[in-house]
Formats: sequence, structure tokens, C-alpha cells
Amino acid sequence: MDAIAVKGLDFSYGSVQVLNQIHFTVPEGRLSVLLGQNGAGKSTLLRLLLGELTSNGEKGSIWLLGQQIRQFRSWQEISYVPQRGMASYQSVPASVEEVVRANLYAQIGPFRLAGRREKEQVRQALLQVGMADFGKRLIGRLSGGQQQRILLARALVNRPRLLLMDEPTSGMDEKSTEDFYQLLRRINREQGVTVLMVTHDRKRLEAIADNIWLLKEGNMKLIQGREETDNGDI
Repeated sequence: MDAIAVKGLDFSYGSVQVLNQIHFTVPEGRLSVLLGQNGAGKSTLLRLLLGELTSNGEKGSIWLLGQQIRQFRSWQEISYVPQRGMASYQSVPASVEEVVRANLYAQIGPFRLAGRREKEQVRQALLQVGMADFGKRLIGRLSGGQQQRILLARALVNRPRLLLMDEPTSGMDEKSTEDFYQLLRRINREQGVTVLMVTHDRKRLEAIADNIWLLKEGNMKLIQGREETDNGDI
């Protein structure tokens, strides 16, 4: 089954067409990369996949985990790592555990404390990203690379099937970036989490990505890998 299937999608802001007959798929279990210059429509496409924008009145369709997006309700199976997502935590005296646990509030409930199960989920998520010993530290005192690992742990704590990422290594040095990509590939392979990452970093990702797509002037093109579509689910 395809984790993501976009078919003939158009999208405009007023009279400005941003996406033109977009067609692409991300099979489950794959690590796929979406490239494109600033203004190419990458963020718009991500917002459509996250349900933050709708394509009502325009052509095309979006399917997530085998469900048409208009009927999709399993949002807990999708996690998102935003660009520069740690900026909001820089002045907040929150611990690493608190930041990661925040993604479990829907599971815990508004008036309950985290129980043994939730604490174990947090521990396992930090273990996956190599940050198990940092749980009590303040998030604002970590390096940029460490903070991005915490954001990844936060995204993984609810055990998603699909992980969407927007420029996750922005602002990181070369060593931290390479380490982060290798970590992401290991999690993709070992945990089976499907990944779609928006980035400009084609060179480093050619060796680890299953598919690389290029979004240019509103059109999508596969430039590495092979598209496989299970039409039985669409």
C-alpha cells in the first residue's frame, strides 16, 4: 500500500497557481525526499498532506495510508517535524522529557499525569535517537543537532506509520547533518516508519533515499528511484 498517493492535484492561491497536476506516491516503508527551490510549492504540498490546507474546488486527490484525505481520521498515525521547530522552546524552561511527552497529550488526556506506559514510550523514543541520557536536561541548553534529535523523538513517541519532515537539518553543521541522516535511515529501516522529507540537500541524500522527487514551477518529477503504485487501494 502507498503511504501517500497524490493524483492530478492542482492548487492555487487566488489567481496564482502553485501546484499543477501533481502526481506522486510514497510506498509504505520507504524514505523519500522532496527537493525544490524556495517558492516551488513544497511547504504548500506539506500543508495539504497535513490537512492544514484543502484543495476544495480544485482538481486531484490525496490519499493517506489508503484513505482519501477528506475521510481520513487517523492523524495519530502521522507525525510532523517542522522547520526550525525548536525555536519556540529556546526561552521555555522545559526538560527534554517534557518536550517529547507533549506529543502524547491526546493519548494521556488533559487532566491526567503521565503513567508508566507513557513514560516508557518517552524513554524508548529518546533511546531510538541516541538521547536516552538527556531526559532531565533543559531543551534550550542543547546543541542544534541534539535539539533536532529531540524533535525527532517527539515525532516518534506516538509510534507513527508516516513521518513528514520540513528541512529538518536547517542550521545544523555538516557532521550533525550527516549523523542525523544516518539516524533517520536506521529508524526507517529498523522501525519501518515511512518518511517524506523536504530538503535542498540532494547530494547527501542520494545514497540513502529510496526515491527523490523534484518540485519545480509547480510540476513534480521523479529524479531517483522507481515509482510503484498499488492501484488497488485507490
